[in-house]
Amino acid sequence: MVKLNKIYTRTGDDGTTGLVDGSRVAKTDPRMAAIGDVDEANSAIGLAIAALEAGGTAAALTRIQNDLFDLGADLATPGEDFAPSEMTLRIVATQVARLEVEIDVMNSGMPPLTSFILPGGTTAAAAIHVARATVRRAERTVVAAAQSVSLNPLTVSYLNRLSDYLFVAARFVNQSAGGDVLWVPGASR
Repeated sequence: MVKLNKIYTRTGDDGTTGLVDGSRVAKTDPRMAAIGDVDEANSAIGLAIAALEAGGTAAALTRIQNDLFDLGADLATPGEDFAPSEMTLRIVATQVARLEVEIDVMNSGMPPLTSFILPGGTTAAAAIHVARATVRRAERTVVAAAQSVSLNPLTVSYLNRLSDYLFVAARFVNQSAGGDVLWVPGASR
């Protein structure tokens, strides 16, 4: 368990931040941009949880928030060995597979899409759509960072699947409130 006695350390005042192995990188480093975007995505999911009733989708999203902390730790751990250990958090294939199973379960009770949908509906669904778009940005940032540093490829898979999960979760939440908000091409011409 992590124990933080002091929130400020002043070690970042020079524009650097520490990685898991103790090395320091610029706060503008692509790895740090990826970690920051994952943190923002996690915060957006927290906002979506606040708009949901307890249980069900909120509980699943809370588990995903924990996964995203693991993913951030994975991104902050330099090296080319992506196997998890007692001291090293890594995203693993079972986390990606769990998202796929949950997507399939949610999707099984919904009608197939016949149109693109607008990111809206209920407050909770709209918040989930914001989280989805934020996760997509985090995914792009992780892909960009992986072009310059070695990162666990399962972090990209997890984020890619998570954006799919959030899309389906928003539809799932809207289903009980009248369904999707459909895009009407050229409706405002």
